[in-house]
Amino acid sequence: MNKDDLTRLDEIFEAFSIIAEGSYVFLCYMDEDYSRWSKSAVDYFGLPDEYMYEAGKIWEEHIHPDDVDEYRKSIRAIINGTETTHDMQYRARALDGSYCTCTCKGVVMHDYDGTPRYFGGCIKNHGLTSYVDSVTGLRSLYGFFEDMRTMFWKRNEGVIIQIGISNFSVFNDIHGYTFGNRILQSFARLLQKKFTNVGSVYRMDGTKFAVITHETSLEEIAKIYSDIHRYVSENFFVDEHRINLMVNAGDILVDNFEISDKTVYSCLKYAYYESKNAKMGELYTFKDALNENNRIMLEKLNVIRSSVSDNCKGFFLCYQPIMFADSQKLKGVEALIRWRDDKYGIVPPIQFIPVLEQDAIFPSLGRWILRQAMTDGRTLLESYPGLIMNINLSYAQLEKEGFVMEVLQILEETGFPAENLCLEITERCRLIDMGLLYNMIELFHGHGIKIALDDFGTGFSTIGILRDLPIDTVKIDRSFVMNIESSKADQITVRSISNLAEAFEAEVCVEGVETQGMVEQLSQYKVDSLQGYFYSKPIPIEEFIEMDFLK
Repeated sequence: MNKDDLTRLDEIFEAFSIIAEGSYVFLCYMDEDYSRWSKSAVDYFGLPDEYMYEAGKIWEEHIHPDDVDEYRKSIRAIINGTETTHDMQYRARALDGSYCTCTCKGVVMHDYDGTPRYFGGCIKNHGLTSYVDSVTGLRSLYGFFEDMRTMFWKRNEGVIIQIGISNFSVFNDIHGYTFGNRILQSFARLLQKKFTNVGSVYRMDGTKFAVITHETSLEEIAKIYSDIHRYVSENFFVDEHRINLMVNAGDILVDNFEISDKTVYSCLKYAYYESKNAKMGELYTFKDALNENNRIMLEKLNVIRSSVSDNCKGFFLCYQPIMFADSQKLKGVEALIRWRDDKYGIVPPIQFIPVLEQDAIFPSLGRWILRQAMTDGRTLLESYPGLIMNINLSYAQLEKEGFVMEVLQILEETGFPAENLCLEITERCRLIDMGLLYNMIELFHGHGIKIALDDFGTGFSTIGILRDLPIDTVKIDRSFVMNIESSKADQITVRSISNLAEAFEAEVCVEGVETQGMVEQLSQYKVDSLQGYFYSKPIPIEEFIEMDFLK
């Protein structure tokens, strides 16, 4: 190699080193297969020298046997000219014989005439940081957040997908935790293979993984996931054992950097749990969520999320009356959250609660709702003694340690009587351990607090929940009564649910009551209370006070 070529090699190498952000740098002069590598890499991995001929072959000897085939394939494509970029994760052997996970990214640089001249890039050693998962060797959840923040800082568009394994505890119970770890390791290798040269793979919490890719479209991601989904359900082997895995996945296109990485992560989790809980493992893309333009939806969610951090600025509660079915007198109210600002106007909860439930910031909003509803409830009790305040709970609140004490503390702070409080849960509470939830409800009952099961019949497990938990009130969803005046099916449904609730010693409240005819039809069944636009739409506390429900 002549002096000018060597000088040029060193100049480019130094330029790479400036932007390497703590990674090892390599640069190969392709005409002679002559390379320069970072001294830190030479020392850590025990390489012959900073300057090496045929460095690719030398480095290959350090690649883990299970990863070397994919490495060879990628390098061969670079040499043959069929690929100009290299982006993959693999395990490499250090000087002490241990293996660490590395992410290697490289690019071919051409002369003006199009001749490939240099192949250079960076290798990030995840073993040197605390951002590595000890079981799989992948970048951990912390590493994922670090790389996502870098993605935003560089405004580098891409797709993020989260993939998880369902019912994994079954494998641990049958085969033991050591074999369970082998399943996770094998699944991690599969993901690395499927996303070689197109993305970085991460081990998230539990049995969930993620991939950040800047090279793959949503359509291509869908195909890759389809292949993974089919493969792990048919041909996935670990230590000669055939393992049938059930997987779920959600993804999101990141092309708007005016929002925060935390908002994107909440949307990603929402998409993942839609796949798991509603789509039977089918890939769910966030752009399909909540029936609104993806960019506008993300911008709105980002502003709403920031509002929670800003002492819940812009949030307010509306109240809808709940009437006794027999006397048509006011029994109570349901508190319903809203948000508004000058740009987006009033935003209903369906557009933000499902996503914010996945966010670590949600408990702050939940506490604000409880405190505000109880504070307003004190005012309403002055005009309507005995009024019951219904407040909706999220499963994210119920699974939070110390939630019962939190509710009791807010009751004490606001002076709202516990016997006038009814907490509404939904079918989604099945995501929580039923034994834990049963004990929580018993603690609430011990203080006089009532529990209602909202949207009864709309989920997969509402009958099971009614059987397993001591529910005080069953709320029949409006979808079952919309045509009750003329529909035999609706009439039979309401009669059956009311009889079922009576068997479990629960009262019945019907939602979605809109006409006098519906009121008269529902009077034929064992229904205790009614709620709907016939009486009033949800209105702010000031308007509610002005109305007279004592007539």
